[in-house]
Amino acid sequence: MAIYHLSGQIISRSGSDGNTRSSVACAAYRSGEKLFDERSQEIKYYTRSIEPVTKILAPEKSPSWVYDREKLWNQVEKIEKRYDAQLAREFNIALPNELNEKEQEKLAYEFCQKAFVDKGMVADICIHNDKKDNSHFHVMLTIRPFKENGEWGSKSKEKYSFDKEGKRLRQKNGRYKSVKVPTTDWNKKETMQIWRKQWEVITNKALKNNGINEVITCESNKNLGNEKLATIHEGYIARDISNKGRESEKVNKNKR
Repeated sequence: MAIYHLSGQIISRSGSDGNTRSSVACAAYRSGEKLFDERSQEIKYYTRSIEPVTKILAPEKSPSWVYDREKLWNQVEKIEKRYDAQLAREFNIALPNELNEKEQEKLAYEFCQKAFVDKGMVADICIHNDKKDNSHFHVMLTIRPFKENGEWGSKSKEKYSFDKEGKRLRQKNGRYKSVKVPTTDWNKKETMQIWRKQWEVITNKALKNNGINEVITCESNKNLGNEKLATIHEGYIARDISNKGRESEKVNKNKR
């Protein structure tokens, strides 16, 4: 049965565990490629039993180096100088097992193009089919937009306050009074809801076009008037434990 799973996170240099994170290392882990991290002067590599299917999609105004995974994320590390800088946005999305691998690839690319790339983000897509019935993909997205000349743009800009005569207002410390305004709407909750709905619509269209009588929905059970508790994403480890006849808390929860 096709399931809806779309979860997101911000990859920051300062991890929740207190350790420093690297977007290069994150990209290496998801892609299964050996990538040299210029910041740490280390090669990042994580062995995978099945090589992921990978692809980078980018807006037309992007510089050519964005299609090189190693260069892309090293450039991100260079432009983001703060110790707690946000480096990338990532989504983990379940693919319908009812589709074959080529159909899954087409679906992932179409969604990322329409939802992210058309809005100005570079999308580094890695499709994982390591385990049966656990097809999914990771997409790491750049947080900064690009300018028309192909250079990195700003995440935010200063919006100054003015008096009735059109003069800038000052604070007590003498600095001009201003607030930071995001240059994109990528961090808005409303945008996240749009992305969630887009995945539902595009996936259901793909299922229908391939003659599959299944649908997914981004709506919660509460909104659907369904008293049944929402299922959780089991993952291949929990499912493997259950298939071997042992108890898995995640699988048992979904069976209730």
